[in-house]
Amino acid sequence: MFRDVLPALAAVVVILCAVVAGLALGYRVAGIGVPVGALAVLALVAPAAVRRHRPLARRRLGFYTPEELAELDTQGLALAVSRMLRRDGWRVLPQRRSEARIRVRARNGGGQRLEVAFRPVAEPLPDEDAPSRSGRPGGPAPPLRLVVHRGAFTRRDVQWARRQGGVRLIDGPCLRRWAHGTPLNELDDSS
Repeated sequence: MFRDVLPALAAVVVILCAVVAGLALGYRVAGIGVPVGALAVLALVAPAAVRRHRPLARRRLGFYTPEELAELDTQGLALAVSRMLRRDGWRVLPQRRSEARIRVRARNGGGQRLEVAFRPVAEPLPDEDAPSRSGRPGGPAPPLRLVVHRGAFTRRDVQWARRQGGVRLIDGPCLRRWAHGTPLNELDDSS
């Protein structure tokens, strides 16, 4: 974890040292006007920069508006769900390269596994295998499966999810509440 952060931390330290050295040099050459001018520019630029990057920072933390969710394609929705899962304490696993369909897999601190599928209906497609529930005795429990859909599920979809067992349907209203900040474990699913 620290190996990933170390280069960025070193860059921040170098930049801060360069700024302080520049201010000290400016103070020696031109007097108090250079640091005061730098603070004035910072006071004007900082609020504009924060306002401009606030939506990006909010999305990186896993919070989305309904309008932002509506604009996402399947890949963008998978990224949004990954960020929301991280916000809720899940560790998102990398996608397998062999998978043709976009899926998000995650694991929480208690060892529970989660698999998220994105499709317009909850029914398995003809080329998709039905989930296998047979596991080795004493092996890990089958993963909880989420099916995320921005619209509404049909009654047939809800019945399919109930028959499968271990499948939660996340429809549009539920997805919007989750994106607004409600933790996944507090959401009522569509089934």
